[in-house]
Amino acid sequence: MERKVFQLGDIVLMKKPHPCGTNEMEIIRMGMDIRIKCVGCQHSVLIPRAKFEKNLKKVLRSKEEGLQNN
Repeated sequence: MERKVFQLGDIVLMKKPHPCGTNEMEIIRMGMDIRIKCVGCQHSVLIPRAKFEKNLKKVLRSKEEGLQNN
């Protein structure tokens, strides 16, 4: 199985939406656990890396792409 590539500052699409209705999250901390922040309501959640990788659909916008466009 191919590992998904993501990094700090990326906007990712999760399988299940946040209660506010959006399923776009920003990665704001990485380690054994990953802290993600909801793009819609700015609520942050700390989840284990394994659960995050399982529930990650795809990376929508990479931080590197944003830096290259400036």
